[in-house]
Amino acid sequence: MQYAVGAPLPPPHGQASGPGAAMHWTPHPGGHIPAGPTPGGHAPGGHAPGGHTPPASPPAPAAPPPAAQQPAPAGQGWHAPAHGQAPPAPQGMDVTGHVPLPPGAPVPLPSPPTDAAPDAAHTAVAVLLIGPAGAGKTSVARHWADTRRVPTAHISLDDVREWVRSGFADPQAGWNEHSEAQYRLARRTCGFAARNFLANGISCILDDAVFPDRPVVGLGGWKRHVGPGLLPIVLLPGLEIVLERNARRSGNRRLSDEEVARIHGRMAGWYGSGLPIIDNSQHDVATTVRVLDDVVARSIASPPNW
Repeated sequence: MQYAVGAPLPPPHGQASGPGAAMHWTPHPGGHIPAGPTPGGHAPGGHAPGGHTPPASPPAPAAPPPAAQQPAPAGQGWHAPAHGQAPPAPQGMDVTGHVPLPPGAPVPLPSPPTDAAPDAAHTAVAVLLIGPAGAGKTSVARHWADTRRVPTAHISLDDVREWVRSGFADPQAGWNEHSEAQYRLARRTCGFAARNFLANGISCILDDAVFPDRPVVGLGGWKRHVGPGLLPIVLLPGLEIVLERNARRSGNRRLSDEEVARIHGRMAGWYGSGLPIIDNSQHDVATTVRVLDDVVARSIASPPNW
C-alpha cells in the first residue's frame, strides 16, 4: 500500500554533456614531415635545371622538446599524450560498445492525433493509475500493458519499494522516517524509469495511492518526476468492493478494514477534481481495461487540467 507523504525530492537532473566535443589533438612534435617543393621550383635533394647544384639549405631549427616535458599553458589542464601512449577516451564515451540510452527528458503533453477519435491502443503515453488498496490498480495496469498493440511497461510502485530487502520499512509496523524515505525513493525511481521508457518509444503505466489532500507530494511530485504529459486517472470502486478485494490479499499488502475505509474516504476527494474517475465496482479486469482505453483516448484529445 502506498502513502503519499513526505517532502518531495527535486527532479532528477539531465545528464551533463562531457568535454569530449571540445577536446583537440595535436601532432606529436618532432615527427617526420614529408618534404615538399622548395621555393623556386627545386625539389629537395635534387638538381636545378641546367645542371647547376643549388646551394645547401640552412640547417633546420632544433625540434622543441616533447610535449610531456613542456609545462601546460595557463588554464589548460590537458595536453597531447606522450609518444607511444594511446589517447584517453573522451569523458562520457562508452568504450564497451554498448549503445547509450538517451537522457530521459520530462514527458511533454501528448499531441492529439489529427483524426477525431484517437486510438489509445496505438499511442505512446504515460498513465498514472490512482486508487486505494483493493481498487484493482495492479491487475488493471498489468492487463492494460499486456494487451496494448504498442510496447507498454507496467511500473508498480509497490514492487519497486520492495526492492529494499534488508532494512525494509513496513508501514503496517508503524509509519516512520525510514518508510517515508523508501516511498520517496521508489517514486523517484519509478519516475526515472518512466522517462527512459518514453524516451525509447515504450509507453508506461504507473500505479500509486495518491491522495487529493496532499497535492505537493502526490500529483505535484509525479509531475516533477515524470513530466506534464503524465495522464492521471482515478480507479475508485465502492467501499464494499474494496474491502472484499483487500481481504483476499496476503502479506504486508493486506491492510485492516479500518485503514482501508479511511483511505477510501480520503480518495473520495477526487470527485469534483476534474480528473477522470472509473468506478469499476461492476466491471471485471478486461472490461475495466476497455474503459481505461476510452478514458486515455479522451485524455489525449483533451488533457485534464491538473
